[in-house]
Amino acid sequence: MMTNPGNKVTQGQFSFLPDLTDTQISAQIKYALKNNWAVSVEYSDDPHPRNTYWEMYGNPMFDLKDPAGILMEINSCRKALPNMYIRVTAFDSSKGWEAPRMSFLVNRPPNEPGFRLLRQERDGRSQGYSIVPYATDRPEGERS
Repeated sequence: MMTNPGNKVTQGQFSFLPDLTDTQISAQIKYALKNNWAVSVEYSDDPHPRNTYWEMYGNPMFDLKDPAGILMEINSCRKALPNMYIRVTAFDSSKGWEAPRMSFLVNRPPNEPGFRLLRQERDGRSQGYSIVPYATDRPEGERS
């Protein structure tokens, strides 16, 4: 049986683990850089699983080879946007992949509002379901 203590949003790698420490984040970044993946820092206040287009904080770090520099960017984003979800994404641009190979959360808002389930009646007595984040009930900028 899977459990989710604290009802945290589970997105990306390490979702069911306790939040990563800066040392653990640095180790993951080091792994990504060792594999020549470009690392970027992104943020959002709408963590819906299908919301794949988060805002980018700064530029992707294609040429940065030191995990400490990327961790500095993460901490800068945490300081500027403490009430947002922040994730690190590592992109593999090698031929045949050209896709994100690693993605994990490095910051969560103090209060994670969660999701509600919407049921829609459809033709032929069928029903459709979707999830909607409570965060989107308020306008952008007021969702913390």
